[in-house]
Amino acid sequence: MSRGPLFNLFRKPAVVVLLLIPAIGLAGCGKKTEAEAKPTRPVLVTTVQYAPESPSRSFVGTIRPRIETDIGFRVAGKVAKRLVEVGQTVQVGQPLGTLDEVDLKLQAEQAAAELSAATGVLAQASAAEGRANELKSKGWATQAQLDQAKASGDEARARLNRAERQVELTKNSLSYATLHADTAGVVTATLIDPGQVVAAGQAAIRVARFAEKEAVVAIPETLVGRAKDGTASVSLWSGPGKTYQAKLREIAPNADAATRTYLAKFSLPDADDKVVLGMTATLTLSDPKTERIARIPLSALFSQGNQSSLYTVNDAGEITLRPVKVKTYESTDVIITGGVDDGAKVVTLGVQKLDPAQKVRVVSALSF
Repeated sequence: MSRGPLFNLFRKPAVVVLLLIPAIGLAGCGKKTEAEAKPTRPVLVTTVQYAPESPSRSFVGTIRPRIETDIGFRVAGKVAKRLVEVGQTVQVGQPLGTLDEVDLKLQAEQAAAELSAATGVLAQASAAEGRANELKSKGWATQAQLDQAKASGDEARARLNRAERQVELTKNSLSYATLHADTAGVVTATLIDPGQVVAAGQAAIRVARFAEKEAVVAIPETLVGRAKDGTASVSLWSGPGKTYQAKLREIAPNADAATRTYLAKFSLPDADDKVVLGMTATLTLSDPKTERIARIPLSALFSQGNQSSLYTVNDAGEITLRPVKVKTYESTDVIITGGVDDGAKVVTLGVQKLDPAQKVRVVSALSF
């Protein structure tokens, strides 16, 4: 049987190879089309940020001394000198001011003269008492005369004792003419000037002690409970980078009539030299018992039966479905307490159509 030219052509190897090349090319195009069938899906994500359910509250306060004393002269008189100024640091026993000592010295001299007279009277009365005893023993004096001599002697001894006390009092009064600081501190007010006549006990110099400092703030009535039970910290406006532990020491029992706030005083046990009296500070109140929560758009929640989950996205565009703990639902958001890490990125739209095996591409991000 005779075969045609076409049969002879296909018997040649070169022709077979040429025919196979288009077939291989078509097969390669089929694989490329299948790979491009699932392109990366653009998604909108949000960053998870946990925060206390009850946020911290801050108030402006002032650094004040815990103890601030008004020191005054213990005797009345005319001010001769004022030895300190406002802002000056004083030490224990340092003179703060003096009174005119002329009248006080005269009183001291008068008391000394009275003591000398009382001493002489006592000597005379003692001698008379001795003679009366001797005469009574010999029968030359009556009992009444002896009793009178003893009474005169007792009176003279009492007068001497009174004169001695008066001398001591005038010496003390003379020493009180110089006002001394009874504690180390800083002068915050001077209430006297030379030439001024002051009464005994009148406030003259105000001294704030260095012993302890505190922050004084006004607290609204809605946060009085947190001020008592929460934790507090203080930062200075002059150095906001450092915080100091604060502890509530005192809170006013009544609210201010105008502002309806309560004056609270927080002690600063670890205050250093950078905490200066009169500085402005920020007091922050926190509730240590509050739960940390994160607010996520409701559209990001993926529900399967009784389990709620979120799709998280990593830097490589891979998504992972993670179950979360839901605290409550709101109109547009869901509040979670755990399940995803702080700072994680979660998909917020179209979560019902995502395929965990498919990579995604972040096109935008929002922070909640």
